This record gives sequence, C-alpha cells and structure tokens, in this order.
Amino acid sequence: MRVIRVDASTATILLTEAPAPKVRDRQTGEIAKDAVSGEALMTIGVVYIDEGESSLIQVTIPESGVADGLTVGAPVSLPGLVARPWQSVFNGRERHGIAYRATAVMPGAFQMAQAS
Repeated sequence: MRVIRVDASTATILLTEAPAPKVRDRQTGEIAKDAVSGEALMTIGVVYIDEGESSLIQVTIPESGVADGLTVGAPVSLPGLVARPWQSVFNGRERHGIAYRATAVMPGAFQMAQAS
C-alpha cells in the first residue's frame, strides 16, 4: 500500500506514552524488527494537534531513533513521519487502519500562536 508523508511542521505533538518495545507476537513476546535493517522497533503514543483538531496515535520508531530526555506530556518532534493505510482479515473479520512510522522521536517545542 501507499506510504503518505505527513507534514507536521504546523502541528503540536505531545508524548502520551513513553517508548516501549513493539511486540510482534503477544503469545511469545517476540519483539518486532525492521524488515530491512533488522533493528528492534519501539512504539510511542502521542496526541497530534493541528488546525484545531487532535488525534491520539501510536507511532513506530527504530530503537536507535529514540532520543534521551523524553518526558510524557512534553512536546516532541517526529522527523520522517509517514502514514500507511493497512487492511487485513483476522478470524473472518476485515480490519483496517492507518499505521504511523517516524525515523526518530526527540524533544520538541510548543508551536507559537500567530497574532491576528
């Protein structure tokens, strides 16, 4: 499926869940790895706020892209953020959604409101 680049330059992104290993198989506890590099993957939860709307999303990041100094509730930056629509059939039921991935997560800054 298509990968869509996300322009987050005007968004405020707040960390809601600290980085944790992405689990590939819940029964075995196997950690997900990047298909190309083999690097372990992590997930974070963020609230993405842009143009007066907000969404809670999970973002996958390679382990080496997780910066030090991240604080839950603080703004973060997600360079290389992309969205990938997905669909699958599980137990006869069709599921679909959007998977988000970034090359890194690092401390960010609050967007300054522009004066009218």
